[in-house]
Amino acid sequence: MTKITIGKPADKARLLHTLVLGFSADPVARWASPDAATYMDRRHEFFDAFGGAAFEHGTAFVADDGAAVATWLPPGVEPDGEVMAAIMDEQTPPHRKAEMDDLVEQMDRFHPKEPVWYLPLIAADPAHRGRGLGTALMEAAIAVIDADGRPAWLESSNPRNIPLYQRFGFETVGEIRTETSPPLTPMLRRGKR
Repeated sequence: MTKITIGKPADKARLLHTLVLGFSADPVARWASPDAATYMDRRHEFFDAFGGAAFEHGTAFVADDGAAVATWLPPGVEPDGEVMAAIMDEQTPPHRKAEMDDLVEQMDRFHPKEPVWYLPLIAADPAHRGRGLGTALMEAAIAVIDADGRPAWLESSNPRNIPLYQRFGFETVGEIRTETSPPLTPMLRRGKR
């Protein structure tokens, strides 16, 4: 049986390792940082800016002491876009910078204007994949989200994960992509209010 806990701020540095490993073969993450050394260099800092605020808000869900992690940002809490942009500007290959800017602009256009629960990051350590950890993380988070009643939002960077999200009521609302990027799939789960 998978044990789900809430990641504390003191756990964040350790649990970001799980996310970095989990996204190491992610289509969009590796399109943005195709060089392995570049990907590893500041990815912890990037993921902290993207979803690390969940640790301060009690909304970082952790499976089996770090085998998998999901960082949910509650309504009104946003990623640190300035830090993310600076890191991506440094790490994105020069020939992809215009496309990266386009990808981010499309993400911003799709993102709901109303306050939503936002899932920037969910991943399992590759050594622990295939154990249902993603399902367990989603079940725990959806219980909290349903109690709140507001909508939830994510962009799936891996098509293989879309069926998982659909099982939890997320609906595809479009596609985000550039000329050479893999697709990002924006998905919305309507509120229960």
